[in-house]
This record gives sequence, C-alpha cells and structure tokens, in this order.
Amino acid sequence: MTVITSRTDDTLLVTIDRPPVNALDLDTITLLERTFAAAAAEAPSSGVVLTGGGQVFSAGVDTRAFAGYAREQRHEMVRAITRMLARLLAIPVPVVAAINGHALGGGFVLMLGCDYRLAVDSAAAKLGMTEAQAGIPFPAGPLEVMRHELSPELLRRLTLTSAVVDTRECLDQRLLDALCPATDLPAQSIAAAKRLAAQPGFRAVKRQIRGELAARLERLAATGQDPFLAVFG
Repeated sequence: MTVITSRTDDTLLVTIDRPPVNALDLDTITLLERTFAAAAAEAPSSGVVLTGGGQVFSAGVDTRAFAGYAREQRHEMVRAITRMLARLLAIPVPVVAAINGHALGGGFVLMLGCDYRLAVDSAAAKLGMTEAQAGIPFPAGPLEVMRHELSPELLRRLTLTSAVVDTRECLDQRLLDALCPATDLPAQSIAAAKRLAAQPGFRAVKRQIRGELAARLERLAATGQDPFLAVFG
C-alpha cells in the first residue's frame, strides 16, 4: 500500500508512503481518492492530517510512470487527479498538511487543498510547481485549486518559471501558516487539527469559504472532461 492511514485519538493521519520521494502514480492517486472519500463520509471528529513518509511530503506526479502508461491510462490519471482533489475538498472537518519535506507539483497542489499548512523549518525543503520544466501541463482540477489559493502574481511566477522556494519564503508569501522543527511536526500537526476542529462553527465556515471551490471540483470530477486532455497524449 502506498497510502497508510492511522489514528491518534479521533484524528485521522493519512501518509503518502511511496519511497523514495512519494511520487504520485495512478495507483497512489486512486488510493488517495478513496481515502479522502472515506474521510469525507466519516468526518473524523478531530480532523485529518496529510503528510508524507520519510522526509518528503510528495514530489508530485511520477513522470516516469506517466510516460510508460498507455493513452487510456494517462487520461484516467488526469481525471483521477481531479477526482482526488474533489474528495479532499469535500472533507468537512479540518485537513492539516504536515509538510515534512519537498512538496512539488501535485504534492504542492495537495498542500494547497488543505485547510492549514504546517511545515518543517528547513532550507532543504523545497516547494513549487515545476510542470513547465517537466513538460506536463496542469489538469483542470489542480488549475482550479491553484487559481483559488494563489494570487495572480504568485501563480504566474511559480508556474511559468518553475521556481522552487524554501519553507521560510513560503511562510513569507502566506502559503504556509506556521513552521516548526521536524521533530515537532507530527505532534503539532495533530494539535492543529484538533484545535481547528474544536471550533463549533468550523464546518459551516469551511463550506462558506471553500464550498464553491469544492463544488467546481466536484462538477469537473463528475463530467470527467478536461480541456487539456488531448495535450497529455
């Protein structure tokens, strides 16, 4: 299994565990989609924490696996990415990203889909969207998330230049909510999920603030249409 779930009290911990860099192939994306759908249906009372195994959050789409897929599999992977994000946004309780290392491409977008973002205080951890450099454009689902979560200036800079930045710069740009030492990340991310979930109005306010984005992703997921699908071969 490349996605591991565990619990601390009533907080669900979801770990992407596909060494060495937790790259997302079709199987992993499908498992994340199912895991997020289950979390949306069950709604753990103390929230959800999403992290990566080892010292990497996720390096994004596994480009080698993608290149080796038949055309039908490539198209299914593009659609599955949008479905995965739709299920993530549908989780009504707090979802905290515990960013323990690199978060690139699809990993960066997964981070943006979370409600609170806590990262290691490390210059070695790099974040960004390098699809232009990798030669793979963005599926429709990630585009919706990026446009919702990033200012136009930051979206232009990060996507068109394939720039990677460290966690301190991401904090300065307000892409992250807080930094902490790596040893404290598990405990602090669980504490953050519990703290957010303890707010009586959290679910209603999340629907107000992120509900429109969640609805757009759900519509895209339901239709399976993507204007860039032909570009993926």
